[in-house]
Amino acid sequence: MNIVVVLGHPSADSYCAAIFERIILALESQSTHNVTAIRLADEKFATAMSTAERVAYETSTPLINDETKRHAEVLLQAEALIFVYPTWWSGLPAQLKGWLERVFVLGVAFRFNKNGKIRPNLHNVRHIIGVSTYGSPWRYVKLVNDNGRRTLTRAIRMSTGLRTRTMWCGIYALDTCTQQQREKFIADTTQKIVKRLERSSRK
Repeated sequence: MNIVVVLGHPSADSYCAAIFERIILALESQSTHNVTAIRLADEKFATAMSTAERVAYETSTPLINDETKRHAEVLLQAEALIFVYPTWWSGLPAQLKGWLERVFVLGVAFRFNKNGKIRPNLHNVRHIIGVSTYGSPWRYVKLVNDNGRRTLTRAIRMSTGLRTRTMWCGIYALDTCTQQQREKFIADTTQKIVKRLERSSRK
């Protein structure tokens, strides 16, 4: 299975990065998987869409630089997308949001049919998995609306098709979690992801 794992935290020594690396290690140990790791901060991926990109967005060729073209090629081959990121201000970190805006464009995330209606283009994606850390407790997250989760499991799913399966793993009130709780979350989450994708690979 072709799996793309995206890290949306700017710090390489963060808890999110530790989760990300453990997932990568576990998946790469499975001979049936081809894993692509995308570390947006390491790549110095530009957060904001440029003026030229915005102009190109309205055309039939919206990808105008090598950076976004390379990421688009990976997406068009992916069978599973895994996002690891911190939830900040109830949403996605700027770099991850910018990645979606700059890469999930016409010809990648969606297309137009002969009647000019938008249709999903990432039918190759069978799984969308989100892993997020939250500074707030679960009740507060639900109260203010978990916009990052909605973006990935609902909006992005509209680009892959409703047959795509989604899975969510979150650790809440992170600042008050013990080291043991943090380690347990990493172990449990990694195991869940490996099992989900292993079962899918057998079908």
